[in-house]
Amino acid sequence: MADYRIRKYEDDDYEVARDIFASGMSEQFPGIFMHALKQPWSQLFLVCVLCALLLSSKSFLFPILALTLLLAAGRQGIIYLSGKYIEQSLNADLLDINKTYLESKGSCFWVAESNDNVVGTVAAMPSKEEPGTLELKRLSVRENYRGLGIAKALCRTVSDFARLNGYQAVVLRTSVVQHEAQKLYERVGYKKTNEYVWESIPGKIMNFTIFVYRYDIAAPN
Repeated sequence: MADYRIRKYEDDDYEVARDIFASGMSEQFPGIFMHALKQPWSQLFLVCVLCALLLSSKSFLFPILALTLLLAAGRQGIIYLSGKYIEQSLNADLLDINKTYLESKGSCFWVAESNDNVVGTVAAMPSKEEPGTLELKRLSVRENYRGLGIAKALCRTVSDFARLNGYQAVVLRTSVVQHEAQKLYERVGYKKTNEYVWESIPGKIMNFTIFVYRYDIAAPN
């Protein structure tokens, strides 16, 4: 078990908290790209392009090179779109963490600290989609500190906060490519209750599914 503690966010944590979120989301780029490549339309398109180039070119090397460049361009497109999401988040609730989470009723933001370094974050606010429930947000742990129980502790912190503040349940959203996050949530008692395709043109093109999880707060004896 790692030597760590969970505490409320402080002003001095601002830059590192935002960096932990951005770094964690950046790690999803390869998974998103592979998910896009697995879509039937994507595979059909690549096969058609390769066949057309092979038929129109006397060289075998040129079609392979062209396909490689096409894949590289697609990967850069994924990185660009994902980067825009990170930028939007940093300019939304993470722009003023105090105002969003600590000055708002029923909300909070915590950090995990190990050896005087902030290594993880989690936040919670009342769910807009499901009244009476608390939404878990911005859960992320530095890569070097994963597998040590920190993420579980952050999840428990949110559920304890929900219980103390009279919420019926904790809900959260995660994506189809975040396999480790899905396993974590299920291990700590969350159950998948819904799924939907991300409401955007890229989301529909990639069939990018969002999973909704729920943890019901047990009534006190």
